Amino acid sequence: MTRVKTNQKKPKSHWPVRDGSRFPHLRELSLIYEGRSEVICLHPPDISTQGMFINTSARYPEGTVLKLRFRLTVTAVEVVTRGEVRYCLPGVGIGVKFLELPVESERAIESEIRQDRAARGTRRKELVASG
Repeated sequence: MTRVKTNQKKPKSHWPVRDGSRFPHLRELSLIYEGRSEVICLHPPDISTQGMFINTSARYPEGTVLKLRFRLTVTAVEVVTRGEVRYCLPGVGIGVKFLELPVESERAIESEIRQDRAARGTRRKELVASG
């Protein structure tokens, strides 16, 4: 059997490398495209202390600055900050990097992520023990 070698490179992924752990829940989110007065209510799939991915069919150019307001699920802490669109997946959503995230908000997000991990670990142990 003869193997054919190819010099094809793997295509680069359009998905950027994430800087931190992500938390997959928020109670609510609204964003305001600076320069416009519209408010869009959304349900994002995940968040970290660095940024978030927001499911939306709206298109925002890379570099767009958005005003963000959201409430964390467990603690109900409201976070208000600005974020820059780092990438856009048309019809899917946008990746946003936080700008000037207040220290209290960063700590609240970290706490939510830790609590979520602990809850997931407990559920896994229960499933293993019952299985």
